[in-house]
Amino acid sequence: MAEALIKFTDVSFSYSADSPQEFEALTGINLEIEAGEFVAVLGHNGSGKSTLAKHINALLVPTAGNVVVAGIDTRDFDRVWEIRQNVGMVFQNPDNQLVATTVEEDVAFGPENLGIPTPEIHRRVDEALELVGMNEFRLRSPHQLSGGQKQRVAIAGMIAMRPRCIVLDEPTAMLDPVGRQEVMDTVLKLNRQEGITIVLITHAMEEAILADRIVVMEEGRVVLTGVPRAVFSQVETLTQLRLDVPQVTALANRLRQRGYDQIPNNILTIEEMVNVLCQLE
Repeated sequence: MAEALIKFTDVSFSYSADSPQEFEALTGINLEIEAGEFVAVLGHNGSGKSTLAKHINALLVPTAGNVVVAGIDTRDFDRVWEIRQNVGMVFQNPDNQLVATTVEEDVAFGPENLGIPTPEIHRRVDEALELVGMNEFRLRSPHQLSGGQKQRVAIAGMIAMRPRCIVLDEPTAMLDPVGRQEVMDTVLKLNRQEGITIVLITHAMEEAILADRIVVMEEGRVVLTGVPRAVFSQVETLTQLRLDVPQVTALANRLRQRGYDQIPNNILTIEEMVNVLCQLE
């Protein structure tokens, strides 16, 4: 069996490890993410989601345990750049990641820093902009774009560096519904068509149901993991963890509590609910 692309082994991490007010943000994390997998990480604020994400491309390194990415231990400081070529990160605010005066220059920034030859950079920029549907905006200033378009440009900049994995830390949190849909369509395309591993940190349950697997965090620990249908069927457990479930799943749960036992407890989409309701006598 092939080695996992990303592997956490007994990982703990403390902020201000040298301070008397030490805060342990991760505790005993054991997690593997396979190449080509789409994993969504859920948890309320302070659960350790973003800290976990920053360990995947060595922005942080464990206080205890180890993280291995593409066969490289993130504690190996001589190979940090190699790790970051394998794992790109997209953050919540796209404005913080846009650095150039035009879209195509922005997408070219990463490959230029890698020392890629100019003809190859041009090819990568063309390919990345096409993948995220932003080719027609290539000469536009990034700051003239909508929030969703800016985030797609930030993702294109990651794609141009040819990572095996993209970690997205709440990339839609600052976007309107149209922008969120644009970004999630792009994420799905990269995963399903291009085979890029996706790790999505999100509060949006409607985004999480698109993943292959969900990891739920609480107080720096992984407390629940599984396919979306299995995770979201545990409505009471998620409520105790101060998490929502998709609205249609919550509706199904309430209907079951009122005696409609024919309704499954693992409905995830409106279409599924409509089909079930149409079959009720």
